Amino acid sequence: MLFRDAAKLVTTMAVTVVPARYGRAARVPRGRTIAVINTHGNQVVDTWAFAAADPAEFMCMEHTRSVNSTIYPRVGVAMMTNRRRPVLTWLEDTSPGVHDTVLCACNRQIYEELGIREYHRNCEDNLHEALAEIGMTVPFTPAPLNLFMNTPVGEDGGIVRLAPVSRPGDRVTFRAEMDAVVVFSACPQDITPINGDGRLPQDVEFLIA
Repeated sequence: MLFRDAAKLVTTMAVTVVPARYGRAARVPRGRTIAVINTHGNQVVDTWAFAAADPAEFMCMEHTRSVNSTIYPRVGVAMMTNRRRPVLTWLEDTSPGVHDTVLCACNRQIYEELGIREYHRNCEDNLHEALAEIGMTVPFTPAPLNLFMNTPVGEDGGIVRLAPVSRPGDRVTFRAEMDAVVVFSACPQDITPINGDGRLPQDVEFLIA
């Protein structure tokens, strides 16, 4: 589904809170910047971006890694779509620069594997709920950019899940390279230390300028 009204691509300076365990979506016009603020320092933020004109084009970790020949994005790097076009460019990163482009979004099945029998909020559902709130649907879940996630890859290829090294107030700022829909999920993970040793998901914020 495309935008209900292209005029809704609005400019705002208001800070939007992404509540712990939930997701939020925003329309970001080309050329605008969007800053993601790790308010409490320990929170991982699963991040997606879709082309406004056609959500079948989306920010793609596989093509981003291929184009940039790295699994660790840095300031100056462009995140690429599945059609190998830039969608978001990194302008600023006040954190230690530890982010993840490898792991999937958490979903219901992951929590079942972790022994949770009742429903557990998850980033996959957060993505689709957030899109629905602005009148969009997509029939798939792309791999996210996991901001502030600390999952180093060892020489043997093993992945370790560690607490974030980001600090309260650390931010990442992107420039939209096309009219886009961006979605953020304040990851609900409270079983592993992905969101800190306290295993307590926290709110984050974003600002479109």
